[in-house]
Amino acid sequence: MTEDDAQSWTTERFGAEATGRLAAFVAMVVEEAPHQNLIAPSTIPTIWDRHVVDSLQLVALAGADTSAKRWLDIGTGGGFPGMVVALVREGRVDLVEPRRRRADFLQLCVARLGLGDQVRVHSSKVENATADASIISARAVASLQNLLRGAAHCATTQTRWLLPRGRFDGEELAALKQHWRFMFHVEQSVTNPESSIVVLDRVSAR
Repeated sequence: MTEDDAQSWTTERFGAEATGRLAAFVAMVVEEAPHQNLIAPSTIPTIWDRHVVDSLQLVALAGADTSAKRWLDIGTGGGFPGMVVALVREGRVDLVEPRRRRADFLQLCVARLGLGDQVRVHSSKVENATADASIISARAVASLQNLLRGAAHCATTQTRWLLPRGRFDGEELAALKQHWRFMFHVEQSVTNPESSIVVLDRVSAR
């Protein structure tokens, strides 16, 4: 997907106004990138495909009527996917980022983009965050076991977990079943056919 294709994909699904908000955020990421490693420098020329669309594809997997649901994003880093999700939907979003400089950058974005009533930045590990989340995402952060263990206090059995994982690891999922009950399915990424998104529902500890 070219950068033009990625922006067209975004506009077709979320509208020109949302694409404009995302463009303002992308500009902030690119401006900050020389000062801290928000995203891999090699991916800046393909930021719409590699990061924006890669984040936005989670919205369709979140289920119907997600605008009223609270979304918790673990390890938001430079804003992907949590900040991107907040810019195209109305529901509350919690961004969890333990690295201080990145959390400060996210807070600056919240202020400049007028998201103060919608987005809360937690400058901490998820173990220390508090939120009753209907949706939890984590983009290639930690093992599945550590994610569920660390964020279980923010979830219920009705919470949907959206977990982009790169190449699907069936052994990791099988190991997870030793400690957790859940239903799952795996979606192929629209930005990389070799990457997968693990979707977990009805998660509870054994």
